[in-house]
Amino acid sequence: MADKSPRQSMSKKAGKTLKEKRAAKKTKSNERDRAQSDQIDNLLHPKKRR
Repeated sequence: MADKSPRQSMSKKAGKTLKEKRAAKKTKSNERDRAQSDQIDNLLHPKKRR
């Protein structure tokens, strides 16, 4: 049976904090939304060629 004492979990490297996870998720969604809006703008407002 594995040792489940608290000293085992203390030696683990800490992961990202909740704030860091939320910030990463927010930036990822903002980038995706910006890319989608650029595609829509290109479809609705094509540039005129001379």
